[in-house]
Amino acid sequence: MSRNYNHLREPPFGKLLIANRGEVAVRVIRACRELGISSVAVYSEADDGAMHVRLADEAYLIGPAPAAESYLNVEKMIAVARESGAAAVHSGYGFLSENASFARAVEEAGLVWVGPPAEAMEKVGDKVRAKELAREAEVPTVPGYAAEEDEGGEADEERLLEEAERIGFPVLVKASGGGGGRGMRPVHSIEDFVEAVRGAKREAEAAFGTGAVFLEKLIENPRHIEVQVVADHHGNVLHLYERECSIQRRHQKIVEEAPSPVLSEDLREAMGEAAVRLASAAGYRNAGTVEFLLDGEDFYFLEMNARLQVEHPVTELVTGLDLVHLQIAVAAGEPLPFAQEDVATRGAAIEARLYAEDPYTGLPSGGMLRAWSPPVGPGIRNDAGVEVGDEVSLSYDPMLAKLIVSGPDRAAAVLRLRRALEDYTVLGAATNLPLLRRIANEPAFAAGETTTGFIEEHGLDTPLPAPPLPREALLLAAAGDLARTRAPDRSDPFGAGPWRLGDVARLIFRGMEGEEYSVQTRRESGRNEAWRLVADGEASLVEARFVGDGEIRALVDGRVVEGGFAADERSVMVSLEGTAYTLERPAAPDVDEAASEAVDGASLTAPMPGTVAKVLVEEGDEVEEGQTLLVLEAMKTEQSVAAPRAGRVVSLPYAEGDRVPGGAVLAEIESAG
Repeated sequence: MSRNYNHLREPPFGKLLIANRGEVAVRVIRACRELGISSVAVYSEADDGAMHVRLADEAYLIGPAPAAESYLNVEKMIAVARESGAAAVHSGYGFLSENASFARAVEEAGLVWVGPPAEAMEKVGDKVRAKELAREAEVPTVPGYAAEEDEGGEADEERLLEEAERIGFPVLVKASGGGGGRGMRPVHSIEDFVEAVRGAKREAEAAFGTGAVFLEKLIENPRHIEVQVVADHHGNVLHLYERECSIQRRHQKIVEEAPSPVLSEDLREAMGEAAVRLASAAGYRNAGTVEFLLDGEDFYFLEMNARLQVEHPVTELVTGLDLVHLQIAVAAGEPLPFAQEDVATRGAAIEARLYAEDPYTGLPSGGMLRAWSPPVGPGIRNDAGVEVGDEVSLSYDPMLAKLIVSGPDRAAAVLRLRRALEDYTVLGAATNLPLLRRIANEPAFAAGETTTGFIEEHGLDTPLPAPPLPREALLLAAAGDLARTRAPDRSDPFGAGPWRLGDVARLIFRGMEGEEYSVQTRRESGRNEAWRLVADGEASLVEARFVGDGEIRALVDGRVVEGGFAADERSVMVSLEGTAYTLERPAAPDVDEAASEAVDGASLTAPMPGTVAKVLVEEGDEVEEGQTLLVLEAMKTEQSVAAPRAGRVVSLPYAEGDRVPGGAVLAEIESAG
């Protein structure tokens, strides 16, 4: 079958607007280049100079950082499309991608919408209506409850509690108007139900603009299987087989693969046919995904995503199809260039999502990417929205990139994933790389024993002790720092360069746990950028061959050692074999004391910019240690702020609805007694 959509002799559109940002905008821009289409990017003030802006043929500012004023603003998107002369609009995933009103506005403006019809989006976008449609299409569904339209479409807490008792605990409270784990709460007991409903409603309102929720029976520890579908304007509806997305954290997918390691051929065909029935019943066109929960040999409809999925590359690698090319061709009115019997899979592919976040708390991490070196090699693909020197914004989803590997079978793909993750270097922002490596190295993952509770079941959500600093990493840090400061200000003996003792210098570093490292240095006579370094009582000849662009390459006792390297006035960051280490230059004692005082109150400060979603106490209240004081909403996720000790609340600077900057003091407590 034809897998090349460049059979269209002329580009299907002269110009296409990408109504998104980050990695997916870069993905669509690259597809436009391949098809000869001019790309138009949009950006907020927070994304000025972002990678997708640099790559696009044209770029337009659409507003300030808050998504509601930029990437979620339909009027501005349409205005840019008209101003730029774009003929079509691709929305990627997230933001407006599943917004039927936006799809209508695009078509009413005389533009081509690269996506499903607005009517189909409405049928499958609301989870309650989608379940009704699934039942009509004879697709199995999970037992649950949702308010009928004659009830106003939204039940009160009392009715929801009655229905939860009828279904039987545990139950799952879910937002009606969105996905991605937002507005979702598992509830195992009646005592926790009301607060779970309230929390889900608040999060759903913030993420989707509606607080409506519904209930489902909680199927504990199932597998999460989804089927890729594609439909054209000529009545053809096909499936491109499945992806397994079971490994999740807080209902967010982390690792996805194709094919699923557990489906029999009969079950695979049954799920594919069910997905096609649902898409046909919805009058669906373009690319979409039908998601299922798999419990043994039984599967249940979960939801349908009316857009391109984040994990679409694994399907591309096993089928040989380019889904973005296919989306554009279908939107241009082309029939699908193959039939169902022509679609086949080959080998295995696995995707790991790289997030700028603490690997265990999940709190987003911002900052400049001082080093960025994705792995390369056969069977390795990197879909990234950033590169070295880019600033990671805390205003949006923290996903930086996707690592996708493929192999002739799953075992080969797993081995390739492990090696690729070890070769990944990122400095300047915390990432979930340590967690991804633990997942890939877990024996149960290699065996294909993955469920939605995989991370918790194997204790992968528990932080490991910080790895000891290898001697070679310390030598790289010292050599890189010496090369960077080879012309220090001689008027300041304690300035940027090493501390000098005659013709010998001494570098002092402090690790993140407070441990101190000392390296004696002596420049090697007659050799440029070479030093005799003494660390751990052992001398080594180290020559810095290259230091720059976030990388360092050095000869250590005649052996080449490579890693990531970055430094500023206070710290030195080095990465060796994919593991990142940060070393601080000791500050004056009074600075350390101030930092210590700040750490004591860290639990009462905002870990990131956000909005106060709920204040649960008042000034003057007596509180217990660990009691929740308020709830902060950031990155569409709620974070509780708890009292670090018992005492009296003496200050609450922010009220519900207030925006707070990162590091702001959210509450002050006077110790009891």
